[in-house]
Amino acid sequence: MALFSAPSGRRLVWLAGLVATVALLSYGYYLQYVKYLDPCPLCITQRMFYMVVGVASLAGLVAIRHRLWQRLVAGVATLGAAGGAAVAGRQVWLQHLPPDQVPECGLGLQYWLQTESPFRVLTLLFKGDGNCAEVQWTFLGLSIGEWSLIWFLGFLAVSLALFFSAPTSRSSSLKAAASDR
Repeated sequence: MALFSAPSGRRLVWLAGLVATVALLSYGYYLQYVKYLDPCPLCITQRMFYMVVGVASLAGLVAIRHRLWQRLVAGVATLGAAGGAAVAGRQVWLQHLPPDQVPECGLGLQYWLQTESPFRVLTLLFKGDGNCAEVQWTFLGLSIGEWSLIWFLGFLAVSLALFFSAPTSRSSSLKAAASDR
């Protein structure tokens, strides 16, 4: 557990989280702009949750010696990872529905933004549509949604470990710093 409690270990974990989220987002944009795979509403929503986890990782990295910030940032990362896992889980569920039960495809995000209220757009982004059930890409037999679910569950486990192992008192923070030397 020293990896999650000592500042040097926490620094490594936060850095790994930041690098992973940047890599995942970069690959998503590569698929969109180079391979021309248009993201569905649930993919776009997952990107937002990856950004939450990435920004939390950056904040955790910057505030490595501040125990209150470490706990707060780990909480934000946990919420981002849990939200992303829920959205990715919905996409995986849609992808595994029988074809006759898949919801109809919507008119797209651009149309929603032009014609719907912001609250309705947000609702539609979390709900998804038939486009979200389409599997356009696989790696090792898993779709983007399935890989995303795995990553979010990993981020959730790590952020929970960071949250519960954050130093709770000044003396434990000093002991951890002394053990790093």
